[in-house]
Amino acid sequence: MSSNTINPSPYLRSSWDFPQEDLKQVVKELTRSYISIAQNINVRTIGLFPTNRPAITGEAYYITSAKQQAFRQIYPFTATGNIIHGINFNEINSITACTGSFTDGTNWYGTIFGGSVAIAGQVSFYLTPTNIVIEAGAGSPGITKGLIVLSWIANP
Repeated sequence: MSSNTINPSPYLRSSWDFPQEDLKQVVKELTRSYISIAQNINVRTIGLFPTNRPAITGEAYYITSAKQQAFRQIYPFTATGNIIHGINFNEINSITACTGSFTDGTNWYGTIFGGSVAIAGQVSFYLTPTNIVIEAGAGSPGITKGLIVLSWIANP
């Protein structure tokens, strides 16, 4: 694995030379190769986007000296209003990403993570301690279906 301290980037060797004669050396090299593979695979972003519970993203934050794990969950919606998110704000350090999109049945649009005031012509959302609140400003497209994606950092 590369160890650039400013921007660590995983690197997985494409070949590994194993000793031909000494079984103890083969075991040692196999152990080293397995550890290298596991470390490099475990630092990638995990592509799970569940609706019923949070998933570990594979991202790690070091806001403090302790590693803080990131989580992600998706929330489908079909109209404006509230969606219970089930996130305990006391157990998280920060919300890291809030994105979303929706369709009116013909075109697709982005949702805006914003404030508690509806924006003319836009669909936006914000978070309360219990809900995702989706608002549609005057003149915004109708919502047929959509998806909100929330990511957050757990406390250490």
